[in-house]
Amino acid sequence: MIYVALLHSIVLAPGRRVVMSDLRDMAKDIGYENPRTLVSTGNIVFEADAAPLAEIEAKLEAAFKARFGKPVDIIVRKGIDWLTLAKSNPFADGEGSQVIVRVMRKPLTPAAMEALRPYANPKQRLAITGGDLWIDFAGQPSEWKLLSALTTKRMGVGTLRNWNTVRGLAEMIG
Repeated sequence: MIYVALLHSIVLAPGRRVVMSDLRDMAKDIGYENPRTLVSTGNIVFEADAAPLAEIEAKLEAAFKARFGKPVDIIVRKGIDWLTLAKSNPFADGEGSQVIVRVMRKPLTPAAMEALRPYANPKQRLAITGGDLWIDFAGQPSEWKLLSALTTKRMGVGTLRNWNTVRGLAEMIG
């Protein structure tokens, strides 16, 4: 079965990022097959026997901490579910780097989205599909206060990916 793993923030220390070849080696070392990465932001596509997502996440998180000395949240989706996520983008008409999805470990409720509205600019569009939060930032995400509101404390465990990355991972899956 094909899986996608998304690492949340892979900066180990100031000026020290995880090298993608090391991440692929880590996945191989714990028994995952054909690991491949997309861009340098902690995206891995790999093959493994069917297992509960929480089990795969825990195995990857433990391996990451053992190898790199820092804990990191890792969100895993089945490849087929990633393709569904990619098709669910309500803002596919938006600019690829300005449309972001916060992929969640546990599905968001509409109340979570409403809690973000005070941080959003009227130009920005927000929607929840399949429990994940899609945002069309209508500009560079770093220019808006909404980006700083998307914290684990406020939203739960999740990680951001832009539409270009979502499509790239979908293409890798096939």
